[in-house]
Amino acid sequence: MPATVLRRVTTAEMTLIRTPVSLKVPARIAAIFWVIKLLTTAFGESTSDYLVHNVNPYLAVMGGFVVFVAAMVLQLRTDRYVPWVYWLAVAMVAVFGTMAADVVHIEFRVPYLISSLLFAVLLTAVFWSWSRVEPTLSIHSITTARRELFYWAAVLATFAMGTALGDLAAYTFNLGFLSAGVVFAVLFALPGLAFYALRINAVLAFWAAYVMTRPLGASFADWTGKDRSAGGLGWGDGPVAAVLAVLIVAGVAYLTVSGSDQVKEVELGPLLADESA
Repeated sequence: MPATVLRRVTTAEMTLIRTPVSLKVPARIAAIFWVIKLLTTAFGESTSDYLVHNVNPYLAVMGGFVVFVAAMVLQLRTDRYVPWVYWLAVAMVAVFGTMAADVVHIEFRVPYLISSLLFAVLLTAVFWSWSRVEPTLSIHSITTARRELFYWAAVLATFAMGTALGDLAAYTFNLGFLSAGVVFAVLFALPGLAFYALRINAVLAFWAAYVMTRPLGASFADWTGKDRSAGGLGWGDGPVAAVLAVLIVAGVAYLTVSGSDQVKEVELGPLLADESA
């Protein structure tokens, strides 16, 4: 009986997570990657705020969770990188990650400083756990199911922490949306500059910049979408989210047609040969 149950569980896992045959994320991290990434973070902020304030907030969060799960299942079911599937997952992480961070503050009344620290600890725990079982945290190593699960756990944690950091700067520190955006733009650029000028570790530079994309995109989304009385331009969260969605679709369409973020397909075996030697 236990063996039968084990076989059923194993079969269920295999139907949910398909074994990758090549890289599951973009192979080339160029300017277009960062542009779309920033657009998705801004989209997550605008979409979350629009839904929570125009739909029943509990239904909005539940709906966001359902779509997030569906997008992640779709991503995990692919056996290689597919631009629209990958970026759909990133966008849904942005929306639900924003909602999750807001729930911690609004429903549980956790101050932004405390939630920022809590999510920072969570992100550190993900990276620590990942490094304990894998030789690298590089985005270019996402060629196994376990590494992909760690990758998406890290992505979700960065979104939650970034949301809290953005609100901490804008509200608690009273910087306002635009000033906070400028601060995070500088912090976003620093890892790249340090990598090229000082040759710091590439993986460290990538994740440091990745964390900053969330508060950077969210700050400018709030600046454009929020009312003038709140320090924004008053364009509205809904219209801003719609424009961002169009830009994301255009960017992903370009990647799909051009293949500029991909390399010649490599089978999984040769990629991991050095680890199994």
